[in-house]
Amino acid sequence: MITLREFRQSDTPRLVELANNPAVARRLKASFPHPYTEQDATWWINEGCKEGIHRVIEQDGLFVGTIGSVIGEGEKCRQYSTGYWLGEPYWGQGIVTRALAIFIEELFRNTEVERFQAWVYEDNIASMRVLEKAGFHKEAVLKKALYNEGKFFDEHVYALLRPHS
Repeated sequence: MITLREFRQSDTPRLVELANNPAVARRLKASFPHPYTEQDATWWINEGCKEGIHRVIEQDGLFVGTIGSVIGEGEKCRQYSTGYWLGEPYWGQGIVTRALAIFIEELFRNTEVERFQAWVYEDNIASMRVLEKAGFHKEAVLKKALYNEGKFFDEHVYALLRPHS
């Protein structure tokens, strides 16, 4: 069973255990620290996760990853930039797809968000599939928009709009 919850101080060791993995950090934002230390986890739990809406992803009560959205500013105040990551042992099990559906449903119900947006590295096919299964549509491919590991990557931009009746 997949559930979402807020971060707790007791999450620090598990957060470090899962996040301190180069395979996890590889296709996340450059601001995601690697190596990931206890100090990084403490900062995230006490401060970082309060910028936007962020949740722990649990599978059968076990912390397996995180999901979150940062709320846009100004004219983008109803657009949420969304991201997620999962500990490597849990990849390929459909966990993030389910967590994303729960997260989006919660935010549509409890916020005024109109648009979720996510960006993906061109070689992160698994993340593209997660977004598509969750109802996101690819809106653009920005050529050479991301620079990492000494080379350029295309950025795939996905979006999901609030359904209106």
